[in-house]
Amino acid sequence: MIGRVSGERDLRGTFDQAADSYQNARPAYPDRLYDDLVDLAGLAPDATLLEVGPGPGKATLPLARRGFKIIALEPGPNLAAQARRNLAGLGNVEVITTTFEDWRPPATAAFDLVYSATAWHWVDPKIGWPKAASLLKPDGQLAIFGAGHAFPDGYDPIFDDFQQLYREIGEDDVDQWPPTPPREDSGLPEGDYEGSDYFTAESARRYVWAQQYTVDSYIALLNTFSGHIAMEQAKRDQLYTGIRRLISARPDGLITRHWASTLTLYRRLPT
Repeated sequence: MIGRVSGERDLRGTFDQAADSYQNARPAYPDRLYDDLVDLAGLAPDATLLEVGPGPGKATLPLARRGFKIIALEPGPNLAAQARRNLAGLGNVEVITTTFEDWRPPATAAFDLVYSATAWHWVDPKIGWPKAASLLKPDGQLAIFGAGHAFPDGYDPIFDDFQQLYREIGEDDVDQWPPTPPREDSGLPEGDYEGSDYFTAESARRYVWAQQYTVDSYIALLNTFSGHIAMEQAKRDQLYTGIRRLISARPDGLITRHWASTLTLYRRLPT
């Protein structure tokens, strides 16, 4: 996403308004991310997983197909319904419509892995980190990953023009342009972080990939971002008109957006 990115947790409900678009427009995570996750977490075939914020199930289905038993907690009723449709026929997955904070697990609940894909930042850290630790088996781990806009060397220059459109509507809130290219190191958190009283960051992997978009598919993608959903209608109309004009001016009508994802695994500290 370009422009202002809001971290306000009260925006998390906006995603439920875009359940169908989220399923169709958001990219899938790379297959090698799941391979690394299973390997780094040491998941046995009969492992039990808890997913926080599955949305329509984009990061649920690849792991469910591997046979793991999964409980997925999705607060949005429309997204939860979409996830159930996408996971239909898989008896090893249960989607529960609730927030992680409000969920009351069975007294015997203990998971090999708690994981969250592009959703952990919406969880109240004062509840999320200790609750995740309490739900893990002694050797269990917490995995957090997501997907964000990346600007490697040679990124599509049309995003420079897009950024000017955000400036014109007063939605430019980036500290640096262009953003720093994605790092090539492990990406492990340095020093104290929100969960450092409960976990130690043990391993990390980074993935960068590119995806092409038409004007319609790119607008559909933007309509899944909380900042765009919550944007004033007049500003959004002006922005999208400009984006449509710029993309349509290209001979092939295509743009290339790079994505970056960092998978980080945290091991629970001894109690």
